[in-house]
Amino acid sequence: MATAATEAQLDRTLSAIADGTRRAILHRLQRGEARVTDIARPFRMSLNAVSKHVQVLERAGLVHRDVRGREHWLVFDGAPLDDAAEWIEGMRRFWNERLDALEQFLTAHPTGRVQAPSKRRKPHGR
Repeated sequence: MATAATEAQLDRTLSAIADGTRRAILHRLQRGEARVTDIARPFRMSLNAVSKHVQVLERAGLVHRDVRGREHWLVFDGAPLDDAAEWIEGMRRFWNERLDALEQFLTAHPTGRVQAPSKRRKPHGR
C-alpha cells in the first residue's frame, strides 16, 4: 500500500508530465544536460514561462538544476517516471485481470443469467 508521501510524489510526477511543454523539455534533456536559456529557445513563450515549467519538473524530481556561475544547467532524472510506470503497470494488470474474469463469466453464461444458489434452511436443534 502506498504511503501519503509516495502518493504525493506520484501526483507531482503525473501532473508534471501532463503538460506538452514539460514533456518536450524532458525529451530534450534525455539527450543530455542543457542550459535553461537553451531549453527555452524553441518555445514561443517567455523565459519566465519556461522557468515556471522547469520549476514544476524540479518539484517532481524529474529535473535537477546545477548552477555554474551565472548559468543554470538542467539534468534529467527518470527515477520518478519509473515509479509512475510501476503504478500504471499495476493498474493495467488489475483491470486486465478483472476484464478477463468478466469475459470468462460471460462465456460460461452467454445469456447473462446465473442461477442463484439454493437457500436451504437448516432444521433447528438437529
